[in-house]
Amino acid sequence: MATVHLRIGDLVWGKLGRYPPWPGKIVSPPKDLKKPRGKKCFFVKFFGTEDHAWIKVEQLKPYHPHKEEMIKINKGKRFQQAVDAVEEYLKKAKGKDQAHSDDKSKSDKGRKAAKPMKIIEEDDEDAFKGGSSDKEQTDSDPEPSSVRRLVAGTVSGFKWESSPVKDDPHFHHFLLSQSEKPASSMEPITKRLKIIEEDTRSTSIQAADSTAINGSITPTDKRIGFLGLGLMGSGVVSNLLKMGHVVTVWNRTAEKCDLFIQEGARLGRTPAEVVSMCDITFSCVSDPKAARDLVLGPSGVLQGIRPGKCYVEMSTVDPETIMELAQVITSRGGRFLEAPVSGSQQLSNDGMLVIVAAGDRSVYEDCSSCFQAMGKTSFFIAGEAGNAARMMLIINMVQGSFMATIAEGLTLAQATGQSQQTFLDILCHGQMASTFVDQKCQNILQGNFKPDYYLKHIQKDLRLAISMGDSVNHPTPMAAAANEVYKRAKALDQSDNDMSAVYRAYIH
Repeated sequence: MATVHLRIGDLVWGKLGRYPPWPGKIVSPPKDLKKPRGKKCFFVKFFGTEDHAWIKVEQLKPYHPHKEEMIKINKGKRFQQAVDAVEEYLKKAKGKDQAHSDDKSKSDKGRKAAKPMKIIEEDDEDAFKGGSSDKEQTDSDPEPSSVRRLVAGTVSGFKWESSPVKDDPHFHHFLLSQSEKPASSMEPITKRLKIIEEDTRSTSIQAADSTAINGSITPTDKRIGFLGLGLMGSGVVSNLLKMGHVVTVWNRTAEKCDLFIQEGARLGRTPAEVVSMCDITFSCVSDPKAARDLVLGPSGVLQGIRPGKCYVEMSTVDPETIMELAQVITSRGGRFLEAPVSGSQQLSNDGMLVIVAAGDRSVYEDCSSCFQAMGKTSFFIAGEAGNAARMMLIINMVQGSFMATIAEGLTLAQATGQSQQTFLDILCHGQMASTFVDQKCQNILQGNFKPDYYLKHIQKDLRLAISMGDSVNHPTPMAAAANEVYKRAKALDQSDNDMSAVYRAYIH
């Protein structure tokens, strides 16, 4: 295939993994983002999304010559919005060029033509370095955002898909290996971005494909079951239904099912009945005991498992529980995936959860449209079932410890005569600024502890993480200290309040 010669500023069609081509613009990457080694690639900013990606040169085609071809085969709503964004960009750019040309013709007659922009050759490793991105980008460019952790997937040759678009690029899949060397795991993620070849075996990111985020998702034709309609489960089921999935629900408190029945869900009388009726059954319950009871108890999941049935455990539990459930499910011929989620009730309602999965890779792929409906990102961690539980406990350990530290800071500010609001304002303008910090602190200052993530559940996660550390003889003193503060908050009857109610442990 002939080499494609492109330059910064060119509009292109970029193809990522197995997903449809998408319109974008070649731009200069952030200065601290090194260009991946290996095959030649360009840094592309996609229209109609907040995505950026390194794309291999053979996965790029010039925008204008292939525009009609792409529009004919791609019919998605989000795709059309992206094309419209390109046309709007071109219109504005043309207007600016015309105005600039008129001004130049009046004031700069006789001036030599500007030197053409350097064309980036395939062996030009420094082409993206030191570029004046401010001059090359305009106010009408696609809206910039933080660099997404996207990696151009490996594709044999470059064949444009002829089938209509089913998914729009936005939802991110990460397929992770646990075999990376310790030294590389300490590097910043932006230092480890690379284009992965098919024979790569020891890397943190094996592949990353973009699909949709609550856009034109094509729901799976598999029948979906869902067990557990708590803070997280309710939002998940709502989004599955909105995106057209056929869902059968069950909850220990049957009344919670009523709203979803009204939205089109079917009702299962027992966990076993749901599993027997469905191809893939998800569960999301509070703790290891509830997870075990759901599977092993009377009329439980195990009684409905038959060869080929899929069971997806979304509860945040210890790895030992996951390995036990995986063993009993697969012993009956079932297929097992763990997929705990990181987020809150609000993020669940918004379909913006982060899913961390491990276990049967084929089940993960079968759940693709479900994960797109409920989340913004999914990770698949290679290795045994239990790896996702380990990762999620570490994530929640850090989050719980951080929340306790924020509460400690707020109360120390008050005790020393400082303004808590000023403390928050300074924090939210510094390096720790985040939506999490702002929302949790504002709720504390307003005395609003309506649960978004139960305090009792974050304390459970801290306890399980500490136990996991003990099992490998790894100290967790920070988590242990935070755990004691949450235990005090529970003793003050804060269990069913939001995790931010840990603040009250410091003022009583």
